[in-house]
Amino acid sequence: MERKNTTGTLSFARDQRREPTRAEAAFWQAVRNRRFGNLKFKRQMAIGPFIADFCCHEHRLIVELDGEPHETDEARAGDRRRDAFLRDEGYRVLRFSNERVLGNLEFVLREIAEHVGFAGRPSSDPASPGHLLPRGEKETRG
Repeated sequence: MERKNTTGTLSFARDQRREPTRAEAAFWQAVRNRRFGNLKFKRQMAIGPFIADFCCHEHRLIVELDGEPHETDEARAGDRRRDAFLRDEGYRVLRFSNERVLGNLEFVLREIAEHVGFAGRPSSDPASPGHLLPRGEKETRG
């Protein structure tokens, strides 16, 4: 059973799109406009009473990027409840730390590729048509 979005949830999602974290901005540049494996991602998408950082509806996949606010016991408990709701709605939830995204975006993209079923096809060779990063992007390690 899908629950309705509230006006407050939708407004909050719009605000979040206007002010992304550095990790969200980096991830969005890699996946927007079907740049990554021709997957359609939406950012800050309201699903029921919650907002998914990034959602690929076609694969029922949600990608969450977690920073310092998610490190408390209370926040982790809230994330578990939220993830359970989203799983009940038929979504798979993948969580990555902001540091992981900023330090090794290619790792994050490979994990996502595995979950959508094209693991092994994308290549780490930038000359390859299956390369994970959009043209002109370089992998950074931190």
